[in-house]
Amino acid sequence: MKVCILQGSPREKSNTNALLVPFTQRLEERGHLCQTISLREKDLRPCTACRACQKDWTVFGCVQQDDMQEIFDAARSCDLLILASPIYAWYCTPPMKAVLDRLVYGMNKYYGEAKGPSLWAGKSMALVTTCGYAPEKGADLWEAGMRRYCKHSRLKYLGMLVERHLGYDVPFMDGEKSDRAAKFADRLCDEVEK
Repeated sequence: MKVCILQGSPREKSNTNALLVPFTQRLEERGHLCQTISLREKDLRPCTACRACQKDWTVFGCVQQDDMQEIFDAARSCDLLILASPIYAWYCTPPMKAVLDRLVYGMNKYYGEAKGPSLWAGKSMALVTTCGYAPEKGADLWEAGMRRYCKHSRLKYLGMLVERHLGYDVPFMDGEKSDRAAKFADRLCDEVEK
């Protein structure tokens, strides 16, 4: 299985990155190929809703010359897409939001003169996230938004791993978080391999 992880944290040594270590390690232990793309290192412009991407139903088709083509290609060619982001103000980070906006148009050819296909229909997607609030009050809105995003895009939503950081003076990672990350990776593998 080919896994694409879009990592949306603006910090190099972030909690989200730390959580991805045991998660990715378990995926690789199970023989899966993982590609992690750090969005903070990419030139990502916001979608302008120009709909130029709707003219050709076989390609991404965005007229902006930035790093989104690489992300589109990676997302389209993988079996499992993981969106990894800390929660800022009850939603994903700006780079992740820009990617989501661009992909919803570039992958879904629904917005042109004629309604086209979803280029990623049937693909599996899951979320890995970190937040400072209790998950049901911190990450719930992003998950609700992504459930709707997946339904609209005809993706299979497989769930969310969310871990809370209790404060800047407390270490984030511990054995329990590592175990839950590995178990989440196992569950996703089992779901996709069915």
